[in-house]
Amino acid sequence: MSDDPKHSDKHPSGAPWRNFYGRFKGKGLRKSQEAYLDEDLAALSPGKVTWEDNPDRSEIDLKALFGDRDVWLEVGFGGGEHMVHQASQNPDVGFIGCEPYINGVAMLLGKIREAGADNIRVHPGDARDMFDVLPDASISRAFLLYPDPWPKKRHHRRRFVTPEHLEPLAKALKPGAIFRVATDIEDYVRQTLEEVPKAGFEWLAERPADWREPWADWISTRYEQKAFREGRKPHYLTFKRLG
Repeated sequence: MSDDPKHSDKHPSGAPWRNFYGRFKGKGLRKSQEAYLDEDLAALSPGKVTWEDNPDRSEIDLKALFGDRDVWLEVGFGGGEHMVHQASQNPDVGFIGCEPYINGVAMLLGKIREAGADNIRVHPGDARDMFDVLPDASISRAFLLYPDPWPKKRHHRRRFVTPEHLEPLAKALKPGAIFRVATDIEDYVRQTLEEVPKAGFEWLAERPADWREPWADWISTRYEQKAFREGRKPHYLTFKRLG
């Protein structure tokens, strides 16, 4: 194997090379959002998640974070409205959110302040790093809501619903855990229904309408509203972890 980092399968830190496709930061943050990041983010850390902070990939201590509560995970929480809603409605559950887009993280932190939610922890980075350090069979519910669609066929391998993401997610979920996926992209529905069962999940739809109607505890997000404005129909898919 070449010693040139560009031709190695690992980063000099020891981390595997993982291509990330997406944005880390958008337009400038407001001063209030900068304050949320400076004042609140560190206190809401779930532990040492990144390879730089945790090169040994030691598991994070969920019991120290949340006691005996169930833990739910949201991958790519956007502006955070769904996670704060769920955390407020389920105070007996601990929540971990992963989002590399720092503007979305800042938005979430503002919502956490406003709601006074104390059962949320935030990883401002790639969910794959979180999967590395979650104990096996430790998560009771997971959400993937309006993920990046990557509509071009040559980019479909970048979607979350690929083995690179689904297999470690499945490993972190308890047997019987629920995995919810929402998308407004028809082809994303197709790929989800093809790939998620291969990773050890059962699709829970019992009739066609089950995958076109929102869940009873769903709160409409800005991404859903954008889909409606642009004439796309959202789809809501529910899976159960087998095992």
